[in-house]
Amino acid sequence: MVEFAGWEMPIMYRWPDKIGGGGGIHEEHKQVRRSGGFFDVSHMGRVRVKGRHARRFLERICTRRISDMQNGQCRYSLVCNGNGGVMDDVLVYRLDDDEFLVVVNASNREKLLAHFENSKGDLVVECEDRTAKTAMVAIQGPRVMDLISRFSREIPTLKRYRFVEKNYLIMKLLVSRTGYTGEDGVEVILPANMVGMAMKMLLKDIGEGDETIIKPAGLGCRDTLRMEAGMPLYGHELGENINALASGLDFAMNLDKDADERGEPFIGMEALKKTRDAGGPSERLVGLLVDGKRTARAHMSVHAGGKHIGEVTSACLSPTLERPIAMAYMLAEHAEPGTRVTIDTGKENKLEAEVCPLPFYKAPKPAAKAN
Repeated sequence: MVEFAGWEMPIMYRWPDKIGGGGGIHEEHKQVRRSGGFFDVSHMGRVRVKGRHARRFLERICTRRISDMQNGQCRYSLVCNGNGGVMDDVLVYRLDDDEFLVVVNASNREKLLAHFENSKGDLVVECEDRTAKTAMVAIQGPRVMDLISRFSREIPTLKRYRFVEKNYLIMKLLVSRTGYTGEDGVEVILPANMVGMAMKMLLKDIGEGDETIIKPAGLGCRDTLRMEAGMPLYGHELGENINALASGLDFAMNLDKDADERGEPFIGMEALKKTRDAGGPSERLVGLLVDGKRTARAHMSVHAGGKHIGEVTSACLSPTLERPIAMAYMLAEHAEPGTRVTIDTGKENKLEAEVCPLPFYKAPKPAAKAN
């Protein structure tokens, strides 16, 4: 267990020999890629945004267009400061015409709550922190929908980034087809006092051998899974001193949000437009395939031609690729796939690596099942 943003979080789960889980980050990672894993992600912040001007408020806060969202739709977005740096990446759920739920990173919850309050201006909107009243679990993997189809015919028909609110037994659930692993699956928000019941219900099929559909998974493999999928993590690939345009998340930024008559510019938009019009950011986020078996670490310096050209942001030994991988911010002129670079480990033996596109791993795109 480790402390993270005020929460006690399991790095990994270890199971007794009699139920054959083995254990460890590597095995939990492979379980998710092979079949399915269950993550308790209740540490993520959940903020309800409600009121007559809720849509206008979120247009102001989020880099992504919000007003054209449909009820039952989720949308990934960034939240920027006035300089175009990233305050957080968030997931916005449209619950009703004037009601939304915003899921934020645990370490940024208090900062964003203050930012939301300071950004209201004269808009009529309420922001309620629902984190302590709710829990959140993620069920991820290629066989997860097989498991869920035992309980629901509707949920497996959901398209990606869609959600449904369901009453199940005595629980009200919000189930979205989203995740942070690169696999198909769902994330579920439920009452905080019901999470134990939900875990028992979903994990009741654990038994002998490796054919169990779903097993618990910890924070460690969640990190290696998201790295393989090329997904950024705040404090590594995202931060207030990192220009949003350098992140490669162009799809999550609508720099023309104020183009129509009733448009609302987002905070940081003008700064990002200036960066774009000046030729773009000087750095780019890239993937690195590292030679050999040694793994790089965050903050290691990247060199080419004897010159410093960037810095590693995240790295691991990929259980799927069975080789070391890393993500790094590098000068744009060195970001072309195939470019050879050196990683300075601080020791005599340096690491050699090759620039590659992100992601390192991409699962087959899931299809919504017919009802």
